[in-house]
Amino acid sequence: MHTYADPPVTFVRGVGSRLYDTEGKEYLDFLSGLAVTSLGHAHPAVAEAVATQARTLSHVSNLFGNLLAPEVAATIDRLVGDGERAGGQVFFGNSGAEAVECAIKLARRWAAPGRIAVVTTWDAFHGRTLGALAATGQPDKQTPFAPMPEGFDHVPYDDLPAIERACDPDRVAALLVEPIMGEAGVVVPSSDYLGALRQLCTDRGVLLMVDEVQTGLGRTGRWFGFQHLGVEPDVVTLAKALGNGMPVGACWARAEVAAAFVPGDHGSTFGGQPLAMAAARATLAVLEEEDAPGRADRAGGLLRGGLEGLPGVVSVRGRGLLLAAVLDRTFAPTACRSALGAGLVVNAPRPDVLRLAPPLLVTDEEIDQALSILRGVLSDLDAEQELSS
Repeated sequence: MHTYADPPVTFVRGVGSRLYDTEGKEYLDFLSGLAVTSLGHAHPAVAEAVATQARTLSHVSNLFGNLLAPEVAATIDRLVGDGERAGGQVFFGNSGAEAVECAIKLARRWAAPGRIAVVTTWDAFHGRTLGALAATGQPDKQTPFAPMPEGFDHVPYDDLPAIERACDPDRVAALLVEPIMGEAGVVVPSSDYLGALRQLCTDRGVLLMVDEVQTGLGRTGRWFGFQHLGVEPDVVTLAKALGNGMPVGACWARAEVAAAFVPGDHGSTFGGQPLAMAAARATLAVLEEEDAPGRADRAGGLLRGGLEGLPGVVSVRGRGLLLAAVLDRTFAPTACRSALGAGLVVNAPRPDVLRLAPPLLVTDEEIDQALSILRGVLSDLDAEQELSS
């Protein structure tokens, strides 16, 4: 179905930070499949884990147990606790949108009757299923599918008075927020925002649900974005990097919140199945072995410094290896196409923003190469602007 624009290239192979198209041309991948392949393409540990599991047991229904899902859940719980068991439980699905759907249903099940509302923010992105889309604060994505499911209130991001006014404990079950808004152009809130939301939720008996689908598992320089501020959420959604390319998502919740679900309340045919769990277990093991947050923090500093010196870049937003170069004109889509032609994959979530999310194992040499390509692209666009003005 024509749900995406026609692809400019078709990739057939990937190794580490490199991609290769049908013509054999090589590209540096500084998008990682939208923050998915954090270990790079075809990582040998993940490839071997998936191959071995496929030869052993690829699927059983959730009417029965498997050995891998509890182990992966325990690792996620420990990472949510920044190295210490956080005391939560995990539901596995296949995507970030499914993780968000689980969070929404859990909030409603947990709250008292009549408290069905979830407060989210404008410009946020939480997924494309109807529930996740209703939570997404982007009317242009919602309008073709109206009416949206009821029970979602939107307020401006990083606006504490607005969210305080919206958070009526008689009708609101939860707040759902991104620690950094990825699809909105890598927007970082004020340093007191998440902490103030935590206090607000505690005071009013409302759940704080943090969408870490794009920011989680080391990308921002900590295991999760909320950890930069010492915040303890009630619910965390994650996906993308969890399987390094295998479809897997997860919703973590504090045990007393997770206990609101009873058998039959929620489910997923493929959620937590052995093949996906083998990929997740191997991915998490390598992320820990490589100190992914530390690598993202160091490499992110190098990349940020380079981006700040490029022509046409007025500022750089983000943390770790989730960065946005804000341009002085609205030519980001053109810059993306030119970069692709020069062998670099980035994208433009906004007309004046280039988003970069390379693998967390990216090398200094690859960062230098990417910056060199972008410098050439932006210099050429500047020169064209000079000629036309």
